[in-house]
Amino acid sequence: MTALPAPELAALLGKLRPAEATYATQFVDLLLQAALAAGASDVHLQPAGGGLEIRWRIDGVLQPVGSFPKGAPTDVVTRLKVVAGLLTYRNDVPQEGRLRPETVHSDVEMRISTFPTLHGERAVVRLFAAERQYLRLADLKLPEELEAELRTSLRQTAGALLVTGPAGSGKTTTAYACLREIVHESQGGRSVVSLEDPIEVAVPGVAQSQLQPAAGFDWPTGLRSILRQDPEVILVGEMRDRETVEAVFQASLTGHLVVSTFHAGDAAEALSRLADMGIEPYLLRSGLRALVNQRLVRRLCECATEAGPADASLTLPLRSWKVTRGCDRCRHVGYRGRLVLAEWLPPLEGELGAAILRRCDSRELKRLAAAAGMTSLVDRARAAVELGLTDPAEVRRALGLAI
Repeated sequence: MTALPAPELAALLGKLRPAEATYATQFVDLLLQAALAAGASDVHLQPAGGGLEIRWRIDGVLQPVGSFPKGAPTDVVTRLKVVAGLLTYRNDVPQEGRLRPETVHSDVEMRISTFPTLHGERAVVRLFAAERQYLRLADLKLPEELEAELRTSLRQTAGALLVTGPAGSGKTTTAYACLREIVHESQGGRSVVSLEDPIEVAVPGVAQSQLQPAAGFDWPTGLRSILRQDPEVILVGEMRDRETVEAVFQASLTGHLVVSTFHAGDAAEALSRLADMGIEPYLLRSGLRALVNQRLVRRLCECATEAGPADASLTLPLRSWKVTRGCDRCRHVGYRGRLVLAEWLPPLEGELGAAILRRCDSRELKRLAAAAGMTSLVDRARAAVELGLTDPAEVRRALGLAI
């Protein structure tokens, strides 16, 4: 299917007859195929009164598609639950599952999460089609010097490599790219295993394992057991609590390279959050091999034009910048695709290392990191704007008041 603008998709969905027995099946098939063609990463189905509000996320921004009937013989959300093998008679508890490829006529990985609300079950479908575009480090288009640092860190035999940022900043994509790089460079000569919740994408050459908390297979149990599998490189999908963080850093000090993700606003905040979780400063300083913090911003379409006197820079100190115009190629949004803004934390040595041991706050750590040569997210953003890759409005949307 060719990519359809939201109004055209809404018109097609609106032509389906809710009373027909095949309504939900047709609705789901058409919606998911259109989402794939449009490059959507998530599809939201929100019950509202007697209808179903549909939105999808493209390039990180949630966009409305329209409001539609739920379906009479078979509810649209119920159809999704059938495709995912979930319990259709349980609509009072959250459920998660994987849409079977043969039922959605696509080999793209899709996962569904349902959640009970006032007007019925809400469903969100996650599509992992974009993962195929970012298989290796070079595909991420990171700053040249940062990519070089990351490659060097991946060749190490011990230490923790953390990919940090808020939700939706591409942390998992970067972590998977790191694993693929390790597998490729080592030609299968390194034992690479992962512990995830859930496994989002299959990575050839990596022994991937998914948590099963109901069966007692949780983070602490998994991390203890995985160390007995003779691993050299370990991916821990996400560090969520103190026990997991401690296990990651202990493994990093015992001859394992550990790659993991962690929620934080910037590199200095990541250090402060780890310290606030009770991680001993000496453990943090000795175990942390590298830390990258990243954001995703929308890339300007080729139709963008040079800013004029009336176009605001939104208080950014800029010499020049472009503004959106909109065309058929970008569906008149003004943006096509996304780019990574990233900062790389300098080695925890010298004054920065001493500040870690003194448990300094994030503001002081940020100052010392900048003095040690770190190019901040704000500086990366300004450079991207002046190169015409994005615009002030998008930077403000992604970084907020941080700039």
